[in-house]
Amino acid sequence: MTQRSISLRIMSFFYVAAGLNHFINPNFYLPLIPPYLHFPSAINLISGVMEIILGLLVLPVHTRKWATYGIIAMLIAFIPSHVYFIQINSCGGELCVPAWLGWVRLVVIHPLLLFWAWSNRKV
Repeated sequence: MTQRSISLRIMSFFYVAAGLNHFINPNFYLPLIPPYLHFPSAINLISGVMEIILGLLVLPVHTRKWATYGIIAMLIAFIPSHVYFIQINSCGGELCVPAWLGWVRLVVIHPLLLFWAWSNRKV
């Protein structure tokens, strides 16, 4: 198994698991959706569905490029939630962490996830 194939499988598992968690534990995500975005339950469900679909579509060669572009677009769409999380002092619902961790999530982890998707876009 190549390094790329391992990376793709891990990325696929990561997004499918995260997507399923939107359905298993919606109360984890709902408080993290900024109040200016309407229909938080729908946003949560759509996010979960998209994570599952895109996580599966990164595996076949013929859908990989567009799936990774979809993941990148989705991650960009999640930025307002990360900013909102910082605005509410990194404590929303069940998730309360030190404030600095909210910043790390936004300026370190999120760009790494974007880079990971970008690096797996080639077939």
